[in-house]
Order: sequence, then structure tokens, then C-alpha cells
Amino acid sequence: MTEILYGKAKLSEALQISILMKTVNIQAYATDGIRLEMANYINERFSEKYVEEAIINNPNRLMVAYINKNPIGVAEIIYDTFCPIRNIKIPELSKLYVLERFYGQGIGYRLLKEVENELLETGFNQLYLEVFTENPKAISFYERQLYQKIGEVDFPMQDNTYKNWVMTKTLNQ
Repeated sequence: MTEILYGKAKLSEALQISILMKTVNIQAYATDGIRLEMANYINERFSEKYVEEAIINNPNRLMVAYINKNPIGVAEIIYDTFCPIRNIKIPELSKLYVLERFYGQGIGYRLLKEVENELLETGFNQLYLEVFTENPKAISFYERQLYQKIGEVDFPMQDNTYKNWVMTKTLNQ
């Protein structure tokens, strides 16, 4: 088996990471096909320009899993945000995406550990995330990693809103 490596995103990988994020989002959420609101969201939120700006503004924001130097998974940390339930300033795990063909190999787990270690190294001991309430695989994954549900929020997308669980974890040194 080819070795899986982990590291911080490089500007030269922005297009690849953009495509990875779009692909995984579609695989996870396009249960009724690609609705126009979803297409608009994906086009804006996962554009190459968005990824480039994320890397330029904070080189620690995107953690990437690689096979043969090619991205196969990505985690996004947003540092300057408030937990919507607890209303305290803590980082958010905004995305944790792994290409479907690499499921079951511990890549999501390792990416999550990379994020948690990065946060501990930069002085944070808590984080939160939001996960779609209709995504039982993701919810179960986070619960196995000791994340706890603390409330529910609406995720707006054009004219609709979708329920998300807010989950949090205190990190151990």
C-alpha cells in the first residue's frame, strides 16, 4: 500500500483541493441530485480562489492527506469564530473531507488528529464543528472521537435552511 502523508496545504495545490472539496460535498449532500442552491454554494465556497485566499491568509488553515503527493483528504480550521451555542471564541473544524474511494483507511481519523494537534500547538484546547443532522456516518465518526452534541443550528443556503448539530471537544495535551 502507498504511504499516506499529512501536511499543510500549499498554494500550488489550490485547484486540486478545490476539486476535492467539491467532489466530496456532492458525494455527501447531493441526495436529490445537484440543486441550484447547492451548485451556487459549491461554486462559491469551494472555488480555487477561495482555497488560495484561505492558504494565503492562514497557512495553518488547511490540513491535507496525500497519496503520491496528490490530495485525497482535507480538513479546514477556521480560527477566528464563535461557537454558536456557547458563544465563546474557539476554532471551528469547518470541513473534514476524504474522497470516498479512501474511506475506511483511517484518513479522516488522522486528519482530525492533525487538526487537534495543530490547535494544541497554537494554544487552543477546544474546538467545535457543525454536522448535518441527516449525516449519520459523520455524526457517528465524531462521537467515536469523543465530540459531544451541545445544540442545533440552522445552516442557511439561499432560500432554505438545514439543521446541523453543533459538537464540541476539549483537547488533551
